[in-house]
Amino acid sequence: SQLTATKAGRHTVREKGAYLVLRELHRWEREPDVLAACEKLIQVLIGDEPGPGMENLLEVSVPEEVERQLQRLDQEEEERWQREREEQRQEPPR
Repeated sequence: SQLTATKAGRHTVREKGAYLVLRELHRWEREPDVLAACEKLIQVLIGDEPGPGMENLLEVSVPEEVERQLQRLDQEEEERWQREREEQRQEPPR
């Protein structure tokens, strides 16, 4: 994600075809943490470029309320991945 923090970095990652690699990885990867990271990076790569003054995502100021909401969503996503991992462990082998 550090590579995609700046506009130049996002451009370079897109130009090198990273989206296609991530898309293929996402098709066969089974590790929930890797899938989550792929999904987040794909969203950055296919999303619209941030507006003026937000080119470097590491320097963007996030309001406290939005930060709390993002932390809550991250926690919910982590809990969902944990439930899915548990379900996978309990499934009989095919």
